[in-house]
Amino acid sequence: MSTAFRSCFVLIGFILAYITYLLLGALVFSAIERPVEETLKSDLNSLKAELLNLSCINATALETFLEKVLQANKYGVSVLENATVRTNWDLASSLFFANTMVTTVGYGHTTPLSDVGKAFSIVYALIGVPFTMLVLTACVQRLMHPLTYGPISMCQRRAGLQQRTASVVHFIVLLVLVVLGFFVVPALVFSTIEETWSFLDSFYFCFISLCTIGLGDFVPAEKPGQRLRALYKISVMVYLFVGLMIMFLVLRTFHKLADVHGWTAFFQLPSYEEEDEDKEPIIEQEPDDESPEAEKASIKPLDPSCQVSYNSING
Repeated sequence: MSTAFRSCFVLIGFILAYITYLLLGALVFSAIERPVEETLKSDLNSLKAELLNLSCINATALETFLEKVLQANKYGVSVLENATVRTNWDLASSLFFANTMVTTVGYGHTTPLSDVGKAFSIVYALIGVPFTMLVLTACVQRLMHPLTYGPISMCQRRAGLQQRTASVVHFIVLLVLVVLGFFVVPALVFSTIEETWSFLDSFYFCFISLCTIGLGDFVPAEKPGQRLRALYKISVMVYLFVGLMIMFLVLRTFHKLADVHGWTAFFQLPSYEEEDEDKEPIIEQEPDDESPEAEKASIKPLDPSCQVSYNSING
């Protein structure tokens, strides 16, 4: 088995394992939280019926009802008639919740109701967040050559650009394509589907989501009577994962750009290939002043030409 085929096989295995992990988490969340949600809805409906049957609504009954409604609304449960036909813990919604948790987006519009659900969330995120970072890293490593190294090498060979110029042109083009493909176009789609969202609201949602800020003031597929709600939720979930992967790719490409222009060396930051750990010896030895080798070893690689750069992709 060739190295490339084995690498592809491992990557596919990672992605399938990640999807399986999300599905298992969604099933567990749905099994734990849905009965609690149904109980809460039943209590609200009973309170509502009791309130309506009263000949004269007193202040105590009204305050009790409002307190229950506000508490339920905090967990995404509404007493309104047009909102009681759906649940926040069906398979698609649970899958969406699991995805936003392990990607650290976390909108907060849906939260576990039970203590068991909260405890499971801790364990699930403890494993899922590093797992997500591992899958994203594996995917981005495979995308660096076709989307970063390859285009820069082509600019150098066909356009005759210098290495630094080619890296800047590539980064600008990549940034424009990412903004168009993962912010502008999705914002147009969201503003069309979500009737109450303007284009600015939709663009804001895309930015807040892909930066993993996740304020939760705008969440898709939450309006009553949403058509194809399950498919919509899963589509947004795929968009978030691919978008986070592309954002990671942009950050890595910028790091390589900084290496080429010597910015990492100027600020004494590690280059793209370097590990973050300290490579200096624990016990410093006195260099021999008469030895040329010792003099060379004492020189710090602050010159940008000493840093690892795009030279390795020149063909």
